[in-house]
Amino acid sequence: MRLSLDSIKSIADAIHAEGYAVVQTFLDTDTVSALAIECRGADLQPTAIGRGAARAERPDLRGDRTRWLHASDASSAQRAYFDAMETLRCGLNRELMLGLDELEAHFAMYAPGARYARHRDRFRDDDARVLSSVLYLNEDWRESDGGALRLYLQDRHLDVYPSAGTLVLFLSADFEHEVLPATRDRLSIAGWFRRRA
Repeated sequence: MRLSLDSIKSIADAIHAEGYAVVQTFLDTDTVSALAIECRGADLQPTAIGRGAARAERPDLRGDRTRWLHASDASSAQRAYFDAMETLRCGLNRELMLGLDELEAHFAMYAPGARYARHRDRFRDDDARVLSSVLYLNEDWRESDGGALRLYLQDRHLDVYPSAGTLVLFLSADFEHEVLPATRDRLSIAGWFRRRA
């Protein structure tokens, strides 16, 4: 997908109306495949929940392994991701005046059976994260593989399956969500558009 003014406006309209947007084919197939290979080959580390003294590894609640990405040493596939997200950031600021200043992002891999329990992406004492994003890197994903991102809406939930190239965006403060267990490795880039501290 090439981010045109019309496509950015439709994403912004969805976020304005619903608080979230699901974008099919956000990046081209070759870039997504390259990112999947890099994710599998990355030095992924166990994750933790909480911050400061309360920070702890709890694989029963959060079972992914991650590696932070940095634009300064990005591969060509990562650069394509960062460039597309920068175009999106500028467009969403123009359309919605969200004050998005920067993007933090990491590779994430959930092994079969791993999950991330229901949570919000914004910390109670830190409102820097404004818009959460997940770009999926999983080729030939079927619903029977599981691994959906479950967004809890006001009166129902929405399950988004992690198909390659799909981008999910949602307001970080507004939506509790969880990652359901899958029967195969589940690969993604998780990101957060942040406002300046």
